[in-house]
Amino acid sequence: MADERQRAGGLRTPLTCRRDVTPKRTALVEVETGWQLTFEALGERTDKLAAALRDALSIRPDGSRRPRVGLLFRPSLAFVSSLHAVWALGWTPVCLHVDLTADERSTQAEAAALDALVYGPEFDPDSPSPTCRTVAAETLLDGATDGTGSTPAARWERDETALVLFTSGTTGEPSGVRLTFANLLASADASAFRLGTSPSDRWLCCLPVSHMGGLAPVVRTARYGTALLTQREFDPGTTASALSDHRVSHVSLVPTQLRRLLEAGWTPGPALQTVLLGGAPATETLLERALDAGVPVHPTYGMTEAASQIATALPGEVRDHPGTAGNPLVCTEVRVLDDDEPVDPGTRGEIVVDGPTVSPGYLEDEHTARAFGEYGLHTGDLGYRDEAGRLYVEGRLDDVILTGGELVSPREVADALRAHADVSDAAVVGVPDEEWGERVEALVVPEPARRPGEGVLREHCRGRLARFKVPKRIAFADELPRTGSGTVDRETVRELLA
Repeated sequence: MADERQRAGGLRTPLTCRRDVTPKRTALVEVETGWQLTFEALGERTDKLAAALRDALSIRPDGSRRPRVGLLFRPSLAFVSSLHAVWALGWTPVCLHVDLTADERSTQAEAAALDALVYGPEFDPDSPSPTCRTVAAETLLDGATDGTGSTPAARWERDETALVLFTSGTTGEPSGVRLTFANLLASADASAFRLGTSPSDRWLCCLPVSHMGGLAPVVRTARYGTALLTQREFDPGTTASALSDHRVSHVSLVPTQLRRLLEAGWTPGPALQTVLLGGAPATETLLERALDAGVPVHPTYGMTEAASQIATALPGEVRDHPGTAGNPLVCTEVRVLDDDEPVDPGTRGEIVVDGPTVSPGYLEDEHTARAFGEYGLHTGDLGYRDEAGRLYVEGRLDDVILTGGELVSPREVADALRAHADVSDAAVVGVPDEEWGERVEALVVPEPARRPGEGVLREHCRGRLARFKVPKRIAFADELPRTGSGTVDRETVRELLA
């Protein structure tokens, strides 16, 4: 890929580069409305929105960093326009999960020091902080004047923070991951080398755009000059129709979505080349079923901190080498460490990743210091590599729960349960689940002479936690099992719940 550095200094944003090269190619199709825009038309819409955002928000850099703007959207034309507009203004987008409660959103807004929040038509959020202004993107566009002739799109240095996404990271605590344009573009290029790319490709985005799995196609299609199709929410029936009707060549899914498609009777059409399957471990049964149905499934191991893919297996490897996530992508270094030293092939240890796709760190310096070492980013995942370099991922070193592609901190859920007046103590664990990979379950010790119902506690949690964090099951005990050192014995908790 050519270097985008210009004589004026800095990088141009992906859309700014692409609209100059292939202005008349289809850039975006919105599945629900049928809207289709070329890169030229998307650029004009972005210019118009950028001018409206600049005038409405009047944000000024404080000298130490670029302004940070939260984005609260489902996959849509509105999101894609807003993301590119924020980049064009030289502001850093911070993508927020649509299922967060108001309190959770405020916590992330404070952590990111948001200057503003821009949101889509499905939402009407309160300001997450006293200093954060909120605006609806579509309302601004309706009253905006033509953006042509506005200030030229900002340029970015390769090592500047161009995007912030929140993840539970290696600590189980929500952490803001900083990603640069160098990270995002290196990831797009490495993915193209593994999966291939053609001008006729059409990538369907039906994952949350607060995750790399949903956001990466927005960058990649602009980088490649290919079409992005947005679907606001996954649904087996409508997603199957979109895959067929729009001749989709690439789609990113989590295992639960793939399973639901297959259960609904979906079979892939001839245009489909890649189902990039990540976000959670896929069972061998699901992979075999997908291959038998002719699905070009590519199991992938990735993470936000690496701007998406780290290793990706090709369909042929799925049967020949069961359980593998494939070889690392080009320029991505993967080591397996035990006692902070690399181990031989076949030996299990912690997976550590380095290379141009890897984030420079988190918003919190202390999280960065904990996560990075001599060999790169410590993922907190357990695995090994075989003699051919293929990676096998076998779970987490810590207790973070991975459910349906979402990371959940057990401590956060336990704290929410303990906030109920009838709860004395609580332990939260992940329990294997065929549909979700893991499901969140809790063991609760009630206050003496009190016994809150499971439904009462779940409703209590719904007011404090995103829905994927609410325990699927709550059981009760007189006391929590503990180890000799006094910590909760999580394996015994799982046994009791079973």
